[in-house]
Amino acid sequence: MTDGYITAVRPRDVATEVEAARTGGCTRFTLRSVDGGGMLDQERLGAARYAAGLQSVVELEPTLAAQRR
Repeated sequence: MTDGYITAVRPRDVATEVEAARTGGCTRFTLRSVDGGGMLDQERLGAARYAAGLQSVVELEPTLAAQRR
């Protein structure tokens, strides 16, 4: 299993980056948080999951606020 670290901000760009990485053999994706886990991050996460497909693992990078809990 190979990992992809996604840094794009716009959901459309996230999907494009995930598709390119998936074509390159990635099956696990971590999205860099840009909104502290807020609505933009959730939208980006949805775009990544859709582009990655059912067989892939997609997760959001832990935020500082989540790490302090």
